[in-house]
Amino acid sequence: MAGKKLLMIVGDFGEDYEIMVPFQALQMVGHTVHAVCPEKEEGDTIKTAIHDFEGDQTYTEKPGHNFALNATFAEIDPADYHGLIVPGGRAPEYLRTYDEVLDIVNHFVEHNKPIASICHGLQILAAADIVSNKNITAYPACGPEMITAGADYEDVDPTDVVVDGNLVTSPAWPGHPKWLAAFLEVLGTKISHSE
Repeated sequence: MAGKKLLMIVGDFGEDYEIMVPFQALQMVGHTVHAVCPEKEEGDTIKTAIHDFEGDQTYTEKPGHNFALNATFAEIDPADYHGLIVPGGRAPEYLRTYDEVLDIVNHFVEHNKPIASICHGLQILAAADIVSNKNITAYPACGPEMITAGADYEDVDPTDVVVDGNLVTSPAWPGHPKWLAAFLEVLGTKISHSE
């Protein structure tokens, strides 16, 4: 079976692992992933940030990588894509102010296409008004925002995942193994192991 075409919405100071790992891993299993950012074109870069958990009251933030976009935001048509990835970090707090970003999210919801969101990425989904009555998780500091948006918010371990239909969410990058596995499942991706 041919791989799916997936869209990833990213922005400056998005979380490095939450962008780089799914971008590479989903391609590794045969999917096409187009990473886009409003007001940027294919070949432009965004700056990422690495969020780490080192015993403080919140995460620490360190410089990440310059991540090259491989598609132009203004030229994409969400109808061309089978699934959506919304990483976390600080980017979602400003990406959610773009009506075009919210319109893209709503396209995926209206057409019942798989959406994977992690950490602060849920801020975009809440701004698009699509979390109401959904079982979701997010970075714990976003929990009150999710509850206010009407979500059935679940405060789960950072390594866990919550799936509600085609919506796959996790609190942070330690959840990548379960989050990506669950997203592959809702995409219909089959991976087999020979002995």
